[in-house]
Amino acid sequence: MPIVKSFAVGNGDMFYIKHNSDNFTIIDCNLNATTAEERIKELKRESQDKGITRFISTHPDQDHFGGIELLDDQMPITNFYVVENQSIKGDETESFKHYCSLRDDLTKAFYIHKGCTRKWMNREGDGRGSSGINILWPDTGNSDFKGALAACNGGESYNNVSAVIRYKLEDGASVMWLGDLETEFMEKITDHIELPKTTIVFASHHGRDSGKIPDAWLEQLDPQVIIIGEAPSRHLNYYTGYKAITQNTAGDITMECAGNKVHFYVSNPRYSLDWLDNEDQNTFEHYIGSITVETDYTLQAKAA
Repeated sequence: MPIVKSFAVGNGDMFYIKHNSDNFTIIDCNLNATTAEERIKELKRESQDKGITRFISTHPDQDHFGGIELLDDQMPITNFYVVENQSIKGDETESFKHYCSLRDDLTKAFYIHKGCTRKWMNREGDGRGSSGINILWPDTGNSDFKGALAACNGGESYNNVSAVIRYKLEDGASVMWLGDLETEFMEKITDHIELPKTTIVFASHHGRDSGKIPDAWLEQLDPQVIIIGEAPSRHLNYYTGYKAITQNTAGDITMECAGNKVHFYVSNPRYSLDWLDNEDQNTFEHYIGSITVETDYTLQAKAA
């Protein structure tokens, strides 16, 4: 069954999706000499039976591509999904140089944008199913995005070229990533992005107040769970009124998507939440509870 995992990497992001099809997806990375061996070993183990592996880069910030050269050395990246850009850095780390080499390699790079399609990202073909991933942003013709891209290419700011990525299981959960989009930018593009109801949303900018998801977005997304990243606690927005998991204290978060259920596991054995249902799962260590995925039918039943 599909697995979505968020690694606790400190100030940064790193995720993978083990799909229910012949697909494996890595979203961003933040590796160093201490953590790389163990995490890459897990990625190789979990992807070994998959025919297609892709890496999706949300945006060109060090804490989202750190150690990509270590990953590429052990798991060669042949499908690099990236928002097209020509970002520059005053301090060109080895990871940034490697990111640029992948970004600019037309045999490996696929430039993602709102509504783009690709076999087997969101199209079936040749006997292989789709991964269920769709790109909701950027709209490369949008004036606000063009301004953000100019700032990125000028080395001023990189957050607002972030892709919005949604993974949807047929008759099951959906998950959304927002990269490091900032609140003010999200407010500007509210009328230019489609935001379907989504089960689990990873808070933008590691859960910081500066990336607080606007109310207009939350009303449309109507998430059952918001996962708040590892920004320092004093900078976090805890999304009052929503169910949240805080990675600062939970550690690694593993989500097992089983039919209309999502079972949550964490690496911190002392972490617990009283709003999750106990369904006595044991696929992984440190099970903390489950949710039942809300559908149009269940929402109508609730309203009645």
